[in-house]
Amino acid sequence: MRISQLSTASRVPIPTIKYYLREGLLPAGEQTSATRAEYGERHVRRLRLIRALLEVGRLPIASIRKVLAAVDDENLSMHHVLGTAHYAIAPVVELHTADEEWTRARAEADGLIGDLGWQVDPDAPTRDELAQAILTLSQLGMPATGEVLRSYAEVAIGLVAEHEINSIPIDGPREAAVEALVIGTVVYGRVLDVMRRLAQESASARVFGISYD
Repeated sequence: MRISQLSTASRVPIPTIKYYLREGLLPAGEQTSATRAEYGERHVRRLRLIRALLEVGRLPIASIRKVLAAVDDENLSMHHVLGTAHYAIAPVVELHTADEEWTRARAEADGLIGDLGWQVDPDAPTRDELAQAILTLSQLGMPATGEVLRSYAEVAIGLVAEHEINSIPIDGPREAAVEALVIGTVVYGRVLDVMRRLAQESASARVFGISYD
């Protein structure tokens, strides 16, 4: 397909496609003449992945480039591609390793992960994210108990095991599988956050007697 057809199929404007080509985010098409290139379904999938990372994941171009490089690196395992996506979407957490409160929060996060039997890299940024959340709640006078954290963990592992991982087409082409893995990581994370906020609004309306009927 020509670039105009690629734009129609992907719903991405031609100037944006050309920008992605210049930035190296989108592979070049097959050159058929000095001024024309042909594109295929692979380019449509890649554009959808870029848009998911950009619009839903809200990742900067530099982070998207790292994720796409991992997707294209056939020497990387699926697990390492997932790790790259996690590192890309993780916020920067300021570590306070000399602070006793931070040390306790990190120990609590590590302890929970260990008690759950989860296999998580000791240097995974998600450990620091959880520790930061635990520390912040404690400082606000709303300490997160182990029981509360475990409840969230059980919901998370249930959703991941039943919906996210099982939706990956592992019997098909590797490229399609890793793209599904990355999209699922970013988009399902956003879905979970949005659904939780919707549930909060509904629960608040019920508790405080608000009706939209």
